[in-house]
Amino acid sequence: MKDRVIVITGASAGIGAALARLVSSKGARVVLVARREEALRTVASSCAGETLVIAADVTVRADVERARDAAMARFGRIDVWVNNAGRGISRMPSELTDADLDEMFLVNVKSALYGMQAVLPHLEARGDGQVINVSSLLGRVPMATFRSAYSAAKHALNALTASTRCEVRSRAPGVHVTSVHPGIVATEFGSNALHGGVDSRTMPGAQTADEVAQVLADAIEHPRADVYTRPEAQGMIVRYYAAEDMGAAETQPPFFSARRPGA
Repeated sequence: MKDRVIVITGASAGIGAALARLVSSKGARVVLVARREEALRTVASSCAGETLVIAADVTVRADVERARDAAMARFGRIDVWVNNAGRGISRMPSELTDADLDEMFLVNVKSALYGMQAVLPHLEARGDGQVINVSSLLGRVPMATFRSAYSAAKHALNALTASTRCEVRSRAPGVHVTSVHPGIVATEFGSNALHGGVDSRTMPGAQTADEVAQVLADAIEHPRADVYTRPEAQGMIVRYYAAEDMGAAETQPPFFSARRPGA
């Protein structure tokens, strides 16, 4: 980890901020990217190592490219790019509008695509490095139907990540493309969801951002394709897809009621 240059989007709070603090404590040089400059500077002040703050909107391709260029100008290279920015939604599939889907895919899919396309030519030219896309368990299984469009976007992100990994492997086998799948995390994610939502910090079983950051840091130190932040999660997903009747499986724990919490 020492001296690696790690770009983290969505770094002003939550998982991104926790990851920045952790990897900087291990000697990494961290590039913090998000829209809120003041919040980024607060995170930077809590980091142990060298940091670069870049206020940028990762849903705008030009902003992502500007962030890449600023990181390269400051540090001369990028070793790891973490696409962590994202946003949830609280709306059942029957209620979704075009605007809902557009927002979910812009924030959760296109922003990651912009990041990958911005940094991969540099990583491939070096023959080394890593892109990490922070996905979700909801990108694998329909555990919360009120997050329907978010779940759809994360499914799309997973497919895009896997396809990118297959493409890059043929040209630069030393470049890793990784998906990381948290479950519920005790951050402001829920309360910041489009159309509002339950505060994720009050939900039972939520992991802390620091716990998720530990898993992300391990995925940087030991690169692999697909990573879950809870050890039991992968087995649950395998059982779901192996079920003879997936509809019947969806009626059993840990799948949630079709009702939105509080409805």
